[in-house]
Amino acid sequence: MPLFDLLWDDLKAYKPNLTRSNTFETFWKENVKKAGEQSLNSQISEFDYFSNKVKVHRVTFDGFEDRTPVVGRFIKSSERLDKAPVIVSLHGYGSSKGTVSDFLGWVLLGFSVLSVDIRGQAGEVPDYARYSTGNITGNMTKGILNPDQYYYKYVFMDCYRAIDYVLTRDDVDGSRLGVTGHSQGGGLSLVMTALHKKVSLVMASVPFLCNFGRAIYVAQQGPYLEILAYLRSHPDDVNMVMDTLSYFDVMNFAPDIKVPTLMSVGLVDQICPPSTIFAAYHHIGTSHKELAVFPGMAHEELNVFIEKKMKLASSHLLP
Repeated sequence: MPLFDLLWDDLKAYKPNLTRSNTFETFWKENVKKAGEQSLNSQISEFDYFSNKVKVHRVTFDGFEDRTPVVGRFIKSSERLDKAPVIVSLHGYGSSKGTVSDFLGWVLLGFSVLSVDIRGQAGEVPDYARYSTGNITGNMTKGILNPDQYYYKYVFMDCYRAIDYVLTRDDVDGSRLGVTGHSQGGGLSLVMTALHKKVSLVMASVPFLCNFGRAIYVAQQGPYLEILAYLRSHPDDVNMVMDTLSYFDVMNFAPDIKVPTLMSVGLVDQICPPSTIFAAYHHIGTSHKELAVFPGMAHEELNVFIEKKMKLASSHLLP
């Protein structure tokens, strides 16, 4: 097996110190408060789908602060009349909310699903935020010198508001709400679980945004390299960059996760290095947690893990 990260025994023991500052908690409490005070201005329209066994809505609501129109798709069984447990799905970096067929397995089990586009990526959502500095191509360095202007502040709070939106629906059982995602979506799912107290279960596949201090120097492919490219031409900014990233590091949110947690890691993942995922996992603040380890897996979500997620969600969220 190709080795580019820590050895197995070292991975099992790898638990770096948190990098959250003494203003971390206040920063996020203030942003959560702002997100809750801002009107969702949500709108729903019917989405024409070829099967009458599911009912699909196109959903829009105002994004955080700048009112970027966030677009999602809500999918449920057309036969279900009572309130259903719900899964909020968040996608990987540079991807989109996907297609209806991606979520039919969840609907078959008895869940409704809200899948949301992340601003400025490959879905339907623009990015209205204004950044006071330039950036490397991509999103990772937008506003990176100031936590209050950083791209992921808007992304995190858009996702928070997506959960707020789903809780307004009269066909959703808000006491049975899970979040899931792959890569970026996995990292976002973990952050939402730390920030939003209505989340009952989190399932994160090869989560991104973990342990930035190591990730940007170990990753051999993918978005972390955008940050390294920025630092190559702005070496004097390294302390400001790392300070900003500390507010968005999943590892620093992990102690606040208190609900059942399932994560996966691939030991030959060159995009989200295994050590960074172990770092976040070891800080998760509940004993009801599991890290599914796949020795030969790279940056993927295998069907065996998808079924593992479905089994766990069924046992925790279905009546």
